[in-house]
Amino acid sequence: MVRIFYKEGRQIKRENDIRELGHLPNLLWVDLQSPTPEEEEWVETKCSISFQTPQEIVEIESSSRFFEQQNTINANSNFLRINPDGYEIYPVSFILHENVLFTYRQGDSKTFADTVKKMKVSQETFQTGVDFMLVLLETRIEADADSLESISRDISTISKNLTHEQKARQEVLIRISGLQEITMMLRETSIDKQRVLSSILRSQYFPEDRKEHLRIILKDISSLLEYTTFNFERLEYLQNTFMGLINLEQSQVIKIFTVVTIIFMPPTLIAGIFGMNYDIIPTSHDTWGFWEALVMMVVSSLVVLWFFRRKRWI
Repeated sequence: MVRIFYKEGRQIKRENDIRELGHLPNLLWVDLQSPTPEEEEWVETKCSISFQTPQEIVEIESSSRFFEQQNTINANSNFLRINPDGYEIYPVSFILHENVLFTYRQGDSKTFADTVKKMKVSQETFQTGVDFMLVLLETRIEADADSLESISRDISTISKNLTHEQKARQEVLIRISGLQEITMMLRETSIDKQRVLSSILRSQYFPEDRKEHLRIILKDISSLLEYTTFNFERLEYLQNTFMGLINLEQSQVIKIFTVVTIIFMPPTLIAGIFGMNYDIIPTSHDTWGFWEALVMMVVSSLVVLWFFRRKRWI
């Protein structure tokens, strides 16, 4: 699917017929979403550009993430997408050629849909493809910020209910681990965008009057990185606290078993002695011998229990 946005007078219009690409004036943005090879080749031919292969787009080398050639800026960045199973990282390729923005991606994305909504509300803001690129990045950063705020609320909820948590401990640990994974993905994509945008900021082909806007976006990304670091620290503290509570509870259980075992050691010793098969054992033939041994067992247990209470071990 290819979406073409162009300016006619003061209005920004959209065209979905790729065959009109060579006849439309004032191109602003050409968005390729899961295009066919024929659509991709048509755009490359009509607009004198060249898209990278999907394998090249996902490479992490600096030479693959950003490069310039013939008055054209090529940049690749990772975005986050929410799926039914959670978050997913997907690559987006940007080409800025003669102030016309070309984007290449696989699958749908709410970030692009929100950018189009902003364009419809305030069309005068979008003069060139550079403006689309900046608003697209701002929209993605706003979405990342919302995700971080949601994670922060989840962390606060877990922290408040930690001592009253009735769920299985495994579920709580899995939940904390999931939040750590999402935070790590947000940090990874933020660092990726920071690196790419820093390279664009140094580009001689990027308009000078838009670089201040780009610097503001970079500051926002820096704020997100600080936020992710804070969330990581909170999650690590929460995980350590939870494990500490589990260890404390296990220690209490082990302590109880230890006390019970020690309390019953003297009676066990007495029972072992009086249970020996020797005639010289006192009271072995006495009528009250059994009750005497039983009283000795109870008294020995009570003495041990009194000693533990006096030492405040229980």
